[in-house]
Amino acid sequence: MKYARKAVSLPRALVSILLAVVVCCCSCGRSPQRGQDDAKKIKVVVVTAGHGFKKEPFFAIFESSGDINYVEAEQRDQSELFEDISGWDYDVIVLYNMTQEISPARQHNLTSLLNRGVGLVALHHSIGAFQQWPEYRKIIGGRFYLNEMEENGVMHGKSDYQHGLDIAVHVGDKRHPITRGMKDFVIHDEAYKKCVFEKGNHVLLTTNHPASDEPLCWVRGYGKARVCYIQLGHDSAAYENENYRRLVSRAIRWSAGRLN
Repeated sequence: MKYARKAVSLPRALVSILLAVVVCCCSCGRSPQRGQDDAKKIKVVVVTAGHGFKKEPFFAIFESSGDINYVEAEQRDQSELFEDISGWDYDVIVLYNMTQEISPARQHNLTSLLNRGVGLVALHHSIGAFQQWPEYRKIIGGRFYLNEMEENGVMHGKSDYQHGLDIAVHVGDKRHPITRGMKDFVIHDEAYKKCVFEKGNHVLLTTNHPASDEPLCWVRGYGKARVCYIQLGHDSAAYENENYRRLVSRAIRWSAGRLN
C-alpha cells in the first residue's frame, strides 16, 4: 500500500504575520550597522559665498569620498556660521568662501573651535577672505590682497591672478600623509601671484610657473587644529582632476586626524 503525503496549507493570515516578522528582523539587523557606519564618517561643513563657482562638479569631490559626510553652509551674513557654536557637531571646516565681514564674537568662536582641535582645510579663493582680520592670515598661513593695503606696518601691493593656465605641480614632500605616493602632475587652473606667506608653513606642493607664487599647498598648526591650505581649485577643470580630488579628500582626512 502506498503512503500519500498530504500538503498542509497555512492560513493566509499566519503567513502574512510570519513574513512581517522576518522583514522586521532583517531590517532591525541592518539599521544599526548603517548607523554605526555613518557615525564613523568625518563630519564636514563647507563654507561658501563671496565668490561664484559651479556647485555640482565642486561638491562631487566630497560625494565621491565614502568616509565623508558634508553639508554646505552658504553664508548670507558673511560669517553667520560662527555666530553660535554651542551645538557644534563638525570635525572639519572647509573654507571655499571669500566673504569679508566677521565680527569680534565670530572671530573668537572660530578660533575657539580651532583651539578645540576642529580641523581646517582652506581652498583656493578663501585666501582672499577676511581682509581686515589680521589673525586670519596666521590661521591659514597666507593672504591674497584684493587691494593695496597696509598690514602689520607693512604696505602690500595688490595680488595678481591669471586663469586658464596649465600649471606644472611638483610634489615637494612625498612622505607627508596628504601627498604620500603622489607624483608630479599638471592641472588646468588659476594661478595666484604676489601673495604673502606666514613662517611655519610646511610646504607640500610647489610650482615654477611664472604666473604663480611657488607654494601651492602647505600644512600648519593653529591651536590644536591641523590646518591645510590648497591654492588650486578654481573651476570644473580643477575639480575633475584626479590629483586634485585626491588632494582635497586626503587633506580633510588628515585635518580630522584620520590620516597619519
